Amino acid sequence: MAVGILGLGTYVPERILSNADFEQFLDTSDEWIVSRTGIRRRHIAAEQEFTSQLAFSSVEDLIRRHGRQILEGVGMVIVATNTPDALFPSTASLVQDHFGLEAGGFDLLAACPGWIYGLSIAQGLVASGQIKRALVIGAEALSKITDYQDRSTAVLFGDGAGAAVVGEVAPGSGFLASVLGTDGSGQIHLHRSAIADHLPAGAKMGPHLYMNGREVFKFAVRVMNTATLQVLERAGLTPADISLFVPHQANLRIIEAARERLGLPLERVVVTLDEYGNNSTASIPLALQRALDQGRLHPGDRVLLVSFGAGLTWAASVLAWGGA
Repeated sequence: MAVGILGLGTYVPERILSNADFEQFLDTSDEWIVSRTGIRRRHIAAEQEFTSQLAFSSVEDLIRRHGRQILEGVGMVIVATNTPDALFPSTASLVQDHFGLEAGGFDLLAACPGWIYGLSIAQGLVASGQIKRALVIGAEALSKITDYQDRSTAVLFGDGAGAAVVGEVAPGSGFLASVLGTDGSGQIHLHRSAIADHLPAGAKMGPHLYMNGREVFKFAVRVMNTATLQVLERAGLTPADISLFVPHQANLRIIEAARERLGLPLERVVVTLDEYGNNSTASIPLALQRALDQGRLHPGDRVLLVSFGAGLTWAASVLAWGGA
């Protein structure tokens, strides 16, 4: 059975936080932020807008684009998020209830690569015949855990969500290969406070996320290359076979380093971080939908998805686009 993405929907909050806004309360500037990250603005959730509402809105956009029938046969809801409304009930349960789905559901915590992890799990569930379709969402309200007095992280993150329905597609299209990985020895470099105060060892405690930017940058440049080459090898492809490269939207310099190593021209790379910043699990669905809206993605195109994040984790997937 060929399994792929049947439809996409996305959402970002209305409120925009620009680089100029940061100049009002941080020792920074638009030039400083753009030159180091490529980010110009990010969308921020309202005070009482949380991850579940962002997820709802992305599914509503999915329905608007494809009709309510896109959800027919959905037997599992997977929400990849680092910022759930609560540890339990799961955000997936809230989505299931909101849309009246007869489905199971669970949240998936794999940091920024979580949406690709979710796609891979959904593919397995559908291919094995356990379910007909899965609803896979990446949703983040990162503004709720960002320290806006910390210049090194405050300027990076935005809020948003993306939803995909995964199911059977035409032969020759769908997912071709995936790679999922983690290296827990790097846990100290990117984390939020733990319930057990000894995890990770030496972690900074508190409600906000912490990132060692220098170490994460080195890890990201390395793993974007190795994960990409691994997944291409599994799919029996080379970089030249890739029609569209959709990387995690964390830093323009990381994306550019990956593009150069792969030898891909600029027109084959999707970049949205100038508008959205780093949306963690929502980054890749937002970028994929942007490419679709711009007419850059066509049936039969081979699409490469790659992401990295806390854990340290990484994931890559190659699919032949089926015209969702």
